[in-house]
Amino acid sequence: QVQLVESGGGLVQAGGSLRLSCAAAGRTFSDYVMGWFRQAPGKEREFVAFISRNGGTTLYAGSVKGRFTTSRDNANNMVYLQMNSLKPDDTAVYYCAARAGALIATKTASYNYWGQGTQVTVSS
Repeated sequence: QVQLVESGGGLVQAGGSLRLSCAAAGRTFSDYVMGWFRQAPGKEREFVAFISRNGGTTLYAGSVKGRFTTSRDNANNMVYLQMNSLKPDDTAVYYCAARAGALIATKTASYNYWGQGTQVTVSS
C-alpha cells in the first residue's frame, strides 16, 4: 500500500505559478513511477505528467509541455509539479498517482494508488 497526499493548490491569476507537492508513505517510494493527472468539472480525468522511478525520464501532455515540470525527491518520498504560465484552462483538481514497476504509464487505469486531489483555480 502507498498513501499519497497532495498539497499546494490554490487560486492564482492567469500567467502565475504554483508548485504542487505529493507526499508518499508506505512502501519503498523509489519502487514506483509517479503520474500527475487532473480533472475539470464535467470532464474525464486526464494525464498531465509522468516521472520514472529515478526521475531520469519525464513525459508531459501536449497541453502543458514547456509550462509544467515534474520532479521527485526519493530521499524524502516527495514528488512535485511546478506549474508556470498558468491558464484558466488549467483549472482542475490535480491528483498524483503511483504505479509499481518501471513502465511509462499515461492512463488512469494503469495506476494503483491515488491521492485525494488538490484544487487549482486559475482566474482570467
